Amino acid sequence: MYQALYRKYRPQTFSDIVGQEHVTVTLKRQIMSDRQSHAYLFVGTRGTGKTSCAKVLARAINCENPIGGDPCNKCASCTGIENGTILDVLELDAASNNGVDDVRALRDEAIYSPAVTRKRVYIIDEVHMLTNPAFNALLKILEEPPEHLVFILATTALHRIPATILSRCQRFSFRRLSIAAMSSQLHSIASNEGYSLTDEAAGEISALADGSMRDALSLLDQCASDTLIDLQHVLNTFGLVGHQEVFSLIKAVATGNAFTAIETLDRLYSDGRDMSSLLSRLASLVRDVLVHKLTSASPLLSGSFPDSELSDISASLSPEQLNYYLEIIREATYSLSRNANTMGASTKLTVEMALFRMCNEHLSDHSTALLSRISKLESSIINQESRVHIEKYENAEPKAVLCIDEITTIDIKDDLWNNILEQLRHDMSIHALLSDNDRVKAEINSNDIVIRSTDPFTVSLIESTKYLNPLKDAANKVMGHNISIQVVADSDKTEDAKQNKIDDLSKFDVVKFEE
Repeated sequence: MYQALYRKYRPQTFSDIVGQEHVTVTLKRQIMSDRQSHAYLFVGTRGTGKTSCAKVLARAINCENPIGGDPCNKCASCTGIENGTILDVLELDAASNNGVDDVRALRDEAIYSPAVTRKRVYIIDEVHMLTNPAFNALLKILEEPPEHLVFILATTALHRIPATILSRCQRFSFRRLSIAAMSSQLHSIASNEGYSLTDEAAGEISALADGSMRDALSLLDQCASDTLIDLQHVLNTFGLVGHQEVFSLIKAVATGNAFTAIETLDRLYSDGRDMSSLLSRLASLVRDVLVHKLTSASPLLSGSFPDSELSDISASLSPEQLNYYLEIIREATYSLSRNANTMGASTKLTVEMALFRMCNEHLSDHSTALLSRISKLESSIINQESRVHIEKYENAEPKAVLCIDEITTIDIKDDLWNNILEQLRHDMSIHALLSDNDRVKAEINSNDIVIRSTDPFTVSLIESTKYLNPLKDAANKVMGHNISIQVVADSDKTEDAKQNKIDDLSKFDVVKFEE
């Protein structure tokens, strides 16, 4: 009968457990010095080796001829524990034995000395599934265990374990396995099974497994329909989208080419590619482009893309645009997860709408879309030509071509100032004063705001801490960085306004003004 790879290659010694040397080395030293604890707690995500390590530890504790801390797997104790004929080592599933009566029965049985082995070992998997009364029943025997008793608890949810249990156990945290470690193990197992596994395929399977060696072996088992397992075979088996297809899709989005983006999506959908996987890979690539643009120190998620290709995309996109893309992808992914039972056209439509909004920020009312549009506006203003050219042609009059030199200010009607005022709407007095276009004028650039007023009283109000501090907070929030604010009294216009009032009043005979 065929045996699944993850069962066939279950670790038999501590040395066989991949990527958990910080745990296995400590346990081997305890076995060699005969200083085992009475209670262990193994914590980690699925498929990282918790249960396998617990079984190896149970054999090592009772092994008659341990070899460097590892069980020999040849003595009567090791073989009996492995094939389940020795009942002194018992493995329980807390998900199906989580009641207080189950734990009480275990506690009543545990007081008896082992029949064959040196220690009676209880392995309780998914221990976080126990009820509170069951934990209380287990607590007593953990606090005062018999000499012959060892508990090995395993869980994927440490936060659900009571502190009273944690304080009585030696805790070992199992890490997610790295892609390199899993790829090396996959190559070894594939070679033993007679498969030809390419490096790209091993890396793809390892990335899909997300740090779980058991998942990686299950995926390898699923791809074993052919002796040659390459990247394309893996993509076809799981309905995944290739890296170059994702790259061409993000290039279409970056240039605003909605037709190419939708055409690419149609082809991938017709080929049976998984839409959730497409969004996930698209998010990984956008994240990598953003990381490449801001810093080169962080590791990349998508892989398979040289720096030159990432540089080409990052040069044409601002951080605000990339952040907008990630937000749209996140919303689409959440929508697909909520409608997981709805397949077909609605799934494709969700991804299509996400691509449309990524190609054109005007289709979205999200705040990240506004920031993306502002960044494009700022970039276009900075990059435009800034001189006045005189073109002369033969037999023609000189022609002046006017180009704006360098526009750095935006008047009060711009979206930025309206957004700042919107942030101050909760304070009616500040909002009313700054919204008065007749009394207050604002000029905004990327680093500061200049507020002008012809009314000295208005200037003094804005300069006061009560008005200036909330204005700074609102401006910093909208602009995304610290902004300096200058309040200027427009003296020339003030004098002109004063003279106009005097002239108006002088028209009446009652009021006389003398020099």
